[in-house]
Amino acid sequence: MKRHYCLMVFLLVSLCGWAQNDSLQNKINIGMNLLTHGETCGGGLPRAKDKVVDDNYNFLLGRLRLSVGYERKGLEAKAVIQNSAVWGSKGNTTLNLYEGWAKMTSKQGLFVQLGRVALSYDDERIIGPNDFAMASRSHDILRAGYEGKGHKAHAILAFNQNASNLYVNDYYVDGGQSYKNMQTVWYHYDFNKIPLGVSLLFINVGLQAGEEPVGPKSGTAYNVYMENPARTVYQQMYGCYVKYNPRPFTVEGSYYRQRGKEIIQSTHPGKIDAWMLSVKATVRPCDLYGIETGYDFLSGDDYVPVTYGGMFGMVRHEVNKGFNPLYGSRTKFYGIMDYFYKDAYINDFTPGLQNAFLGGYVMPTVKLKCRAIYHYMATATKLDGLDKTLGHAIDLQGSYTFSKDISLTAGYTYMIGTETMDRLKKGEGSKNAHWGWFSLVISPSLFTAKW
Repeated sequence: MKRHYCLMVFLLVSLCGWAQNDSLQNKINIGMNLLTHGETCGGGLPRAKDKVVDDNYNFLLGRLRLSVGYERKGLEAKAVIQNSAVWGSKGNTTLNLYEGWAKMTSKQGLFVQLGRVALSYDDERIIGPNDFAMASRSHDILRAGYEGKGHKAHAILAFNQNASNLYVNDYYVDGGQSYKNMQTVWYHYDFNKIPLGVSLLFINVGLQAGEEPVGPKSGTAYNVYMENPARTVYQQMYGCYVKYNPRPFTVEGSYYRQRGKEIIQSTHPGKIDAWMLSVKATVRPCDLYGIETGYDFLSGDDYVPVTYGGMFGMVRHEVNKGFNPLYGSRTKFYGIMDYFYKDAYINDFTPGLQNAFLGGYVMPTVKLKCRAIYHYMATATKLDGLDKTLGHAIDLQGSYTFSKDISLTAGYTYMIGTETMDRLKKGEGSKNAHWGWFSLVISPSLFTAKW
């Protein structure tokens, strides 16, 4: 209760600095964002017993967002309604509120934001909207902080509940986010005399474990609950992100450590001790072309498989070492095919990931940008009887801007998998999987007014 009182006092004191004159200029904007996305894929699908699996699939998906934004000095507000559905599907089952928030800002640089927000921090490796996933990600939060004189400090509080229950008010399952509660502190500083920015991040995530208490306080269901009662277990992530940009060079690096507990098999918690390291260098001699290279390392678990052709042995680790990037935009870092991340393998086994990449881009015209990247993928841990190499992938991508509110992006990925990937993903590591996609975005501003 003391924490709630402290929070209320903080809000009341802060709001005193946000009182504004009603005569200040107001601005409202109504916009639309229409995304049409198509994919085609060959190979890379899992094996299935007693079933004929077609290793090719094709689909089209449409996503529509309608947004209303309001702004005046000291106050901002935004609401975004989103609907996404595969072409030909029945109903509008994914209609939801993607964003809905209000933000109050003082002259001293303090701010308070409340509502549903699409968060984005640093390079989006740990916290980002993951917009390529179409439905994207947003969080119900209270965010407060300060921005000014090169400093940015944010504190975020989140709490999730799947219903306003009067009783059994602790349990949360299958909501908008996978966590019960989250607390985040982020600090960023931009140096004045050198093009250097440094960010520090700390996240504490509470995940639901145990069985939901249902039925009377007797019988089999209640006994199961008593053996594994509902509770919240916590894991922490902390680390830093650094960006040095002495043009035409850009060097980025990050390191994050993950501790605490995670949920195994939906209900049972296990200890976690994982880490990741990344470095990336980019050279842009001019606006027409650039070259980039880098390396990512995500820690993983040790594992000993049985002989080829058999099933994997079940190994219970006392400490899970597989790094989980939590709420990041994954396709930006480990190949746009998004084949390699935590829980992407069978039996909840995570051997970690090494991703070495080299690529670049060219701009033949102002409106056209072409990009190509080569990825070498390998496990982070040594496997008994198998090589570390998972495969090789080439990502090709082109973007064309027709106007300020119409753009088209298309891409193609070709991947050559190895026996190691075939074993770990149980057939998803096809020797030559390919994937093509396109995204057409039309985002006009429908109405703007000032008064």
